Amino acid sequence: MNIVPLLMLVACLQVELPAICYEAKDMPEAAADALPRWRGFNLLEKFIQGMSSAGPFQEQDFQLISELGFNFVRLPMDYRFWIVNGDWEQINEEAFDDLDQAVEFGARYNIHVCMNFHRAPGHTVAKPSEPTSLWEDPETQRVCALHWRYFARRYKGVPNRLLSFNLFNEPHGVSGHVYADVVRTMAEAIWAEDPDRLIIADGLWWGAFPCKELFAMPIAQAARGYQPMGLTHYKAGWVEGADRYPVPEWPVRCIGGGFLYGSMKKELKSALKIHTNFKEPVLLVVTVGEVSHHARLVARIDGEEKHALSFTPGPGEGPWQESTFYEEYNSYKARYDQDITVPIPAGKHEAALDVDDGDWLSLTRVALRDETGEYDSISIIPKWGEPNATISTNPESRRFQTAQEQNAAWLWEKHFKRWADLREQGIGVMVGEWGAFNETNHDVVLRWMEDSLKTFRRAGIGWALWNFRGAFGILDSGRKDVEYESFHGHQLDREMLEMLRRY
Repeated sequence: MNIVPLLMLVACLQVELPAICYEAKDMPEAAADALPRWRGFNLLEKFIQGMSSAGPFQEQDFQLISELGFNFVRLPMDYRFWIVNGDWEQINEEAFDDLDQAVEFGARYNIHVCMNFHRAPGHTVAKPSEPTSLWEDPETQRVCALHWRYFARRYKGVPNRLLSFNLFNEPHGVSGHVYADVVRTMAEAIWAEDPDRLIIADGLWWGAFPCKELFAMPIAQAARGYQPMGLTHYKAGWVEGADRYPVPEWPVRCIGGGFLYGSMKKELKSALKIHTNFKEPVLLVVTVGEVSHHARLVARIDGEEKHALSFTPGPGEGPWQESTFYEEYNSYKARYDQDITVPIPAGKHEAALDVDDGDWLSLTRVALRDETGEYDSISIIPKWGEPNATISTNPESRRFQTAQEQNAAWLWEKHFKRWADLREQGIGVMVGEWGAFNETNHDVVLRWMEDSLKTFRRAGIGWALWNFRGAFGILDSGRKDVEYESFHGHQLDREMLEMLRRY
């Protein structure tokens, strides 16, 4: 059945769609205080104007998602698809035929449809940025509420088992109070047309943290599952610096800090210290990642300078991998990825790495080596302003001892326990996006995915993989290290599919 005439009747007469059209008997109930544990995918036909297909959502996607055992799709959308000639106050009703059809497909295949403004008037995480700010400009808020009011009026009567509204994608750079005020404005516009519509709001700081200022409202919240980003977005072209991330591993022993600051940033200075106690001499190997302006790296053993090397990025070719000039700083920043070797004598010693002159450099790895080769290493996850760790070594195993390992326990404690606690407080929670880009090795991705899925299940929350077809998904992902299976005209990553189905 084509739902468009019914939906237009709803908009004109303000009556609910007949329940017989959308009973959705096989779909779980959905409410702001108790979201189902949905499992599904993001579909990207309306994702970014000029980059997405801009065509209708594909019925085959809904059919396959349902047949494979999943029950949820999120539709991240760009509002420019449904406005007239760039006028954000003029809504083109004909542009909604594709969305109406998506709701119909959801009803036909027992799949919940979640509509999201990935680009809303005044807010986006994509480029170009919006000319005004949804968080600061009352006129932009009025226009955005106008859009959500139209959505609410058009889809009034479609039950929450089948349809929800996810207001904005990954808010950032906004306080909880301001964000909550804007969410309230949108919710009131929606509920003025459809008092029962289920609303989901992404958490703060790109969905990393629940927004406590929303707790008093009957609104569910959505998290993100892109932790650690160095694994999930390795070499992702739209993420600045992603081509400089260390090669991902999982699980991974790691330390924080990673920046050594020189005389130009005295207030941030923090040396990286390594305590050793070996019977035989060893070689300490550190990898220099990026260098800004100029930096003189110094290695001291028990306070005495033993090794020094100056880095000065510049134009053209050099010892760096690439070098970029920044006009605002009148200096170059370069990526080196260069190993520096420091001999460590036998016995008990303290090695310290520091920058004694210049701006800053980053370290991405520290390793131990002997005459047979490298035998232990830990990754460094550079974080600006974070003091460097002091690393100990075990004289028996001759390995590093580090306080942190990124693994399933880390995912729970550092990222998802807070979302599980929110769910226990009676607020619905789900993971609106998660997944790993196709440049990360497949075996690493699968290990990380299983730990993520176990964590979601432990938290009792559902999820939507980014995406179904494409570089993060189970179909046509373009990975170079996967043996694909031909599947309904697509290339299926069977291992990833079966992993998802187990959880």
